[in-house]
Amino acid sequence: MIATKDSHGRPFAIVDKVAAQVLVFDADGTPRARSAALLGLARGDRSVPGIGDRPLATITPAERTTPAGRFDAELGTNTAGHKILWVHYADAISLHPVVAGTARDRRRERLASPTAADNRISFGCINVPPEFFADSVEPLFRSDGGVVYILPEQLSLAEVFGPGVAGR
Repeated sequence: MIATKDSHGRPFAIVDKVAAQVLVFDADGTPRARSAALLGLARGDRSVPGIGDRPLATITPAERTTPAGRFDAELGTNTAGHKILWVHYADAISLHPVVAGTARDRRRERLASPTAADNRISFGCINVPPEFFADSVEPLFRSDGGVVYILPEQLSLAEVFGPGVAGR
């Protein structure tokens, strides 16, 4: 990403689904912060077509994926007026501060756990600690947005990002 200048002088984030973490970089490619993340409940690298137009209650557990790919992202707000980083608007995928959910969800505890094994819970969005969002994501993406790269967990890098990407 840095060598090819793929982010076009904008900050970027890398979402590693296998490790369940987000790394953010400034426009020069300097690492700025890293955090654990909660991801879509279902493993997979593609969104179900039309998923962003459906009510959450109709989305089955098997459809709750965090899609892999390169996404131009910008700060915005959700329907409740909370700040989020829109990753893929059509599929309603965003990176945002963790939501409480139900007590059974234990979202904050999952973020704090030492393993990525329990970080699959969301409908597909990328949930991060509120402090990480406020201190690292929001300041970097504030002016002109940036790019979010979500690494695949089932497909190859070439299938997601194009041929030759692994050798760059």
